[in-house]
Amino acid sequence: MAVAALRAAPRCGSVRVVAVDGHAGAGKTTLAAQLAARLGDAPVVHTDDLATHEEPFGWTGRLAAQVLGPLSEGRAAEHQVYDWDTRAFTTTRHFPPAPVVVLEGVGTGRAAVRPYLALLLWLEVPPAEARRRGRRRDGPELAHFWTGWTAAEDAHFAADPSRPFADLLVHQDARVAGGYRAVPGPAVRAGSRPSRDAR
Repeated sequence: MAVAALRAAPRCGSVRVVAVDGHAGAGKTTLAAQLAARLGDAPVVHTDDLATHEEPFGWTGRLAAQVLGPLSEGRAAEHQVYDWDTRAFTTTRHFPPAPVVVLEGVGTGRAAVRPYLALLLWLEVPPAEARRRGRRRDGPELAHFWTGWTAAEDAHFAADPSRPFADLLVHQDARVAGGYRAVPGPAVRAGSRPSRDAR
């Protein structure tokens, strides 16, 4: 996947934005961290830092204005970071343009973001399994959150799916070094994006 990211053509100025999408609880943050490390500590943007309680999927404008827009113009990104405890944007994060920036979160492959993406990865974990993992990770005190989130996620992907546009489908596989195996995604198989090395 790191090789594929570096071989992909940049579509956000000189920056290759690689999106890691999939269902909540699938393990996107872990995959993004591993990929960023293999890319020399590439910056990682988490959509959880841009979303809010009131707008769990309403982060597109902030991402465009604070991250994608500046990077596409060769400027540093400076985005607000939402504090889920205080329910407010309390800090900011700053990073300069890099060869690759990893964008991770549910819906990062949405239509409004895809024109900026050099590569779209879909973490292939069924929704029921992803949600089971997420509930186990978050504990019973956040069970109410998952009830509302599940409906919102289903509605989002029904209206604006990411998986059909993925360049690579990523499977968790303990038999493979690094724990992940990537295969060409629907976008490549349909011929809408060039095939890339899936390592």
